[in-house]
Amino acid sequence: MAGAIIENMSTRKLCIVGGILLVFQVIAFLVGGLIAPSPTTAVPYMSVKCIDVRKNHHKTKWLMPWGPNHCKKLKDFDEAVSRQIEANDIVFAVHIPLPSKEMSPWFQFMLFIMQLDIAFKMDNDLKENAEITLDVSLACRDDMFDDWEEIAHAIEIRKLKCTFGSPKTVESEGRHYDCDFLPFMEMGSVAHKYYLINIRLPVNDRKGINVGIGEIKDIRLVGIHQNGGFTKVWFAMKTFLTPSILIIMVWYWRRITLMTRAPVLLEKVIFALGISMTFINIPVEWFSIGFDWTWMLLFGDIRQGIFYAMLLSFWIIFCGEHMMDQNERNRLSGYWKQVGPIAVGSFCLFIFDMCERGVQLKNPFYSIWTTEVGTELAMAFIIVAGICLCLYFLFLCFMVFQVFRNISGKQSSLPAMSKARRLHYEGLIFRFKFLMLITLACAAMTVIFFIVSQVTEGHWKWGDITIQVNSAFFTGIYGMWNLYVFALMFLYAPSHKNYGEDQSNGDLGVNSGEELQLTTTITHVDGPTEVYKLARKEAQE
Repeated sequence: MAGAIIENMSTRKLCIVGGILLVFQVIAFLVGGLIAPSPTTAVPYMSVKCIDVRKNHHKTKWLMPWGPNHCKKLKDFDEAVSRQIEANDIVFAVHIPLPSKEMSPWFQFMLFIMQLDIAFKMDNDLKENAEITLDVSLACRDDMFDDWEEIAHAIEIRKLKCTFGSPKTVESEGRHYDCDFLPFMEMGSVAHKYYLINIRLPVNDRKGINVGIGEIKDIRLVGIHQNGGFTKVWFAMKTFLTPSILIIMVWYWRRITLMTRAPVLLEKVIFALGISMTFINIPVEWFSIGFDWTWMLLFGDIRQGIFYAMLLSFWIIFCGEHMMDQNERNRLSGYWKQVGPIAVGSFCLFIFDMCERGVQLKNPFYSIWTTEVGTELAMAFIIVAGICLCLYFLFLCFMVFQVFRNISGKQSSLPAMSKARRLHYEGLIFRFKFLMLITLACAAMTVIFFIVSQVTEGHWKWGDITIQVNSAFFTGIYGMWNLYVFALMFLYAPSHKNYGEDQSNGDLGVNSGEELQLTTTITHVDGPTEVYKLARKEAQE
């Protein structure tokens, strides 16, 4: 009777905790769906063709497309031909943002892609595998009357990938090629109110620079930046979740230090997972509002990489520690075959990120995909990382299969075991199945919401209520993995309470020899976990 009462109380406790976590999960999705705007905004820009006939012009003057000091403009290239203006004296100018608007540090980053309007002409056809050379400069200022301050200047080469849907005849002259978008620029901060881009297409027949690229009519840019409203919601979530995970981490580690034994491997890995989650949560982005920290995108990639590497390692070690007859438990060296691919894959992705965003810290116009060597190097890193990921999942599936096979074997022999040994295995089985269910649910929700966010228009409208699907995906999945780590530390924290002799050994009929055989990661003698206590009390009843 007493056992049934204890079991009901423990079950009720777990249901309450699960209900609270579910409520927070729903709130995380609703915050993004109902409160936050769309995560990003795309703004199209049309360049203005300016005339600059001075020598060394890019070192002495910036050309504005509009405003009181705007440049001398060209309507089209036919006017340039009639006025005998050379291609080297034409500058494509783009002011960011559009007139009467300002950029803000809350936008966090700027990503620009380029689209070229190239017309077909019989005497100036677009060559196969043509490359365009861009002489680009970027400047900034915070007041409309200040002088422009140069941020970056570079000469970049982009490969043109264009198709022409009509026969290349005289009748088709003037029709435009269908060209792919080109990567143009990426910056990890938006610290200034105004930006100016000047683009030149230098022509040198002798060196073959910008020869055979067709007749370029216009240059269009599409600027993508994070919405300020979404940034504020994102920062608020990070600010709220940071102390939440820190508190559960302190509580979890205090439970472990109160025990008479040293922490086991699984406990250390769970604590390391909590540290990596906290590393993501710490809202250092608040400082980017007041400081020009262009490295925030790279720093964010590194933080996410550490967390995912730790999460994948945890799943492997979790399965390994639940192979109840394995003799190599509780030693990290026993998992080198499984953890090795994670380390190699993470290192390859880190090198790839450093080759891309690391270089962009000095040259925001750089892209590793613009050269053959860079493309081959990037593909090599990605392929190696993909192979490592495949090997990892093969190892993981094999270990999960082994654990479930062990579980099936142990369940058939549970009735013949002593109470202590039966409780030992029942606790392992219950914890493993429970966490596997949560893990599969989290992974499934991540995949489902990612697919939904890609195939939908970005928002759903029900009457007067608009739900931002993409924002809900970001805030919901981010909150979900925080709750996952929170649940891990709660369910696998050892109890700080000591059981009396009649309850721990006498009631179960355990002799010292059997007690030493309880080699699970956390035994009831040193303090059971919350889930283990539930299984123990259920078996007692």
